[in-house]
This record gives sequence, structure tokens and C-alpha cells, in this order.
Amino acid sequence: MFVTMAVDHLLTSFILLLICNTGFSAEISVFVKTGDSVQLDIQTQELPEFDLLSWRNDKSVIIVRYIHESREVKLHSSYKDRVDFNDETFSLTLKNMQKTDTGFYTARTSGESENNIVTYRVSVIDAVDAPVLTVNSHWSSSDSCTVNFTCRAHDLMINSSYQNNRCSPEEVTSQINTLILDCSEESIICNHSNTVSWKIDRINITQLCGDLCVCEDGRFCSTGYTDTRTTRV
Repeated sequence: MFVTMAVDHLLTSFILLLICNTGFSAEISVFVKTGDSVQLDIQTQELPEFDLLSWRNDKSVIIVRYIHESREVKLHSSYKDRVDFNDETFSLTLKNMQKTDTGFYTARTSGESENNIVTYRVSVIDAVDAPVLTVNSHWSSSDSCTVNFTCRAHDLMINSSYQNNRCSPEEVTSQINTLILDCSEESIICNHSNTVSWKIDRINITQLCGDLCVCEDGRFCSTGYTDTRTTRV
């Protein structure tokens, strides 16, 4: 199913890595959800000989210094409660990431020569809002059902119709968010996603076409019926 494929793709690329290697240097793009942690690895098992290894950001802050001979680790005062440094793998874990943490992070060694080992371009973005499915109109007979509806999230919107147990899958995108519409014989599904999160809204077609009517304002209404049409994740 279209939505399932999209969700699977989203999960497998939850942290997207775009790697371009040149000698010891590699530049990697990483997307992380606001409030989450991210681990930055050096991406090589063959470091040059070094006296000092450091991780620094593009604001000229040296987040951590590791002195090879003494195995001493020094953390910058502004990061002491927000980072973990692994003195075996030399990876850096940044915690509770905020949008102000967006930027470049570089691992560098120094000794007889200086080498940039890896650079990460970290983008911190918010989780998506839950989408909303709204029924605009519907009518049914003993052998058919037509539902006109709107799938909406943030600044994205899809208007469509469900007829004869199907609708046309549709997708619209903004700079970082995607809105996907899909249908099955049982449900209309609206999926809102970006590289770090996804949420859905769902309408049960069986209940809608079999038992429900739609009021003038688009709400579901049926005497004595409890509306269980929507599932948000």
C-alpha cells in the first residue's frame, strides 16, 4: 500500500546520511528531531597518528578535547550536561537537540599534522503536526458510496473523492514536509511526515457508508452513535 511504503521508507531513513569521502574527510548530513539525541561517529577505523582529537562546531566552540597519551577528556563548559564522548570509538553524542544546534560539527586530529576526519551537517527539525481529514459531503446507495473529503496538515492540503471502494493516491510536499493520501476498501488514510516523524488520520469507510450521515458543518452525526472514525499516531 502506498502509505505503508512511504512509512517504511521514512523509518529506514530516519537519520539520513549523505556521505562524500575525500581521504580522511567526509561530509555527512543528519536530520534529528527537536529534543532527541544524535550520535556522531568518526566513520573510519584507521585514524592517523595523533596527539589530540577534538570535536568542534561551526561557532568555533571546541566541544570536547581528547588527549591521546593521557586519555584525558575535556568538555566545554556549555556542553558538560549535554554530551557523551566515547574514548574508545571517539564518537560524540549530543543530547536534547534544539534548532539553535543546527550547524556543522567536525572531528579533527592534530599531531605531526592536522586532519579533519569527518564533518556533519546537522539539521534539527520539529516533529510534524497530526493531519486532519474532513468530510465535505457523502451519499450512498445499496451498491455504491461516494465521499468528498479534504486531507489537511499545516500548509498542505489535498481535496479528493472516494468512489466504488477506491480513490487516487496523491502526494504534495513543502520544503521538508510531505502529505500523502491513500485509500483501501476499509479506510481513507492521510499521512503527514518529514525525515524525523510521521502521523496519520484515518476515516473508517465501512462505518461511514453504512451508518453515518454528515451534518452541514462536515461533522459526523448519527443518533446514539459514538464516532470512532479517526486514528492518529
